Amino acid sequence: MGGCFLMFLLTARQISARNPKLFWVSAAAPLVSVILSTVIVYLIKNETHAIPTIGHLPKGINPPSVNKLHFGGPFMALALRVGIITGILALTEGIAVGRTFAAMENYQVDGNKEMIAIGLMNIVGSCASCFVTTGSFSRSAVSYNAGGKSVVSNIVMAATVLITLLFLMPLFHYTPNVILAAIIITAVIGLIDYQGAFRLWKVDKLDCIACLSSFFGVLFISVAIGLLIAVGISVFKILLHVTRPNTNVLGYISSTRSFQSLSRYTTAVRIPSFLIIAVEAPFYFANSTYLHERTLRWIREEEDRIKANQEPPIKCVILDMTAVTAIDTSGIDTICELRRILEKRSLKLVLANPVGNVMEKLFNSNALEAFGLDGLYLTVSEAVDDISSSWKPEKGPAQPLTI
Repeated sequence: MGGCFLMFLLTARQISARNPKLFWVSAAAPLVSVILSTVIVYLIKNETHAIPTIGHLPKGINPPSVNKLHFGGPFMALALRVGIITGILALTEGIAVGRTFAAMENYQVDGNKEMIAIGLMNIVGSCASCFVTTGSFSRSAVSYNAGGKSVVSNIVMAATVLITLLFLMPLFHYTPNVILAAIIITAVIGLIDYQGAFRLWKVDKLDCIACLSSFFGVLFISVAIGLLIAVGISVFKILLHVTRPNTNVLGYISSTRSFQSLSRYTTAVRIPSFLIIAVEAPFYFANSTYLHERTLRWIREEEDRIKANQEPPIKCVILDMTAVTAIDTSGIDTICELRRILEKRSLKLVLANPVGNVMEKLFNSNALEAFGLDGLYLTVSEAVDDISSSWKPEKGPAQPLTI
């Protein structure tokens, strides 16, 4: 029965998709399926009991429960903890569902309005013995598949549910559960974007893992667990990017007169006696130790490469801070510690292009005093030109590097 009605619903959907004038076929198919399946189960109820049905449903609406609200007692702390967790999951699910359909129809979803609406809905619902509710994915998919475009569809649906609760509940006693599953599967199956998953895998592996984890978690466990897994992986990704930021060694591209990553641009060349390192993240306490160790590792790797190729030794390390949008005291201490370590190794540390708020914190912390006038430059090119010109007497007849 479930397979037959699923094929019927999918066929009706294809008919409406191919001929827009027959949109009513797809819209009426779920109701026809419910009526037909209920009649069939009622007629064969004495022949088999193997088809699970909805069963007895009481008529009427929920009684008022304002008098049952208590803001005290021994379970108040537990209720608060459960309420916070439930609220976070409900908001996450509701906003995720809204953005899914917004992306399909090319409109925007205001997260603040969604939160206000869900909050008011649950406040009113708590006064009428209602469960905690949110934007239902299955009901939204069914409404979307039926052609609902505006808030009027919700008003019609609410009025229909109210009439059903008051007068029609006994009629659903023999409605089989497989019909409800078939309707939801029909509505949701069109939302699965296989190509989107492939694009995620090509662009970002962690995003694809979060997508697949939430999909299979919702499919085989529950919506709450699936969303929780996806949120957990996303938080892990954020922490990974914060604690392990990208760093690159830069080289000079003569055709563009700029410095770019050596690993990304084959035309970029190293500047003799310089090691230019770009940090692509804020300098926080969470990544300061990693950046300290990674910078020293870049220096060791460059010294090994120079020794193998018998090139001029490193004399200056330039730290490109163009992408460092923020810095804290741990980051400042790390930069000062790097300067002291490199000074003991007869290497000069230079800062290039720190942004406004980073510059203010470096100045207020008196960290710039140790660098001197030749330890801070507006651009990497300026630093290379100025420092290389100061080495002219040491290089003899060789010409200074001009960029």
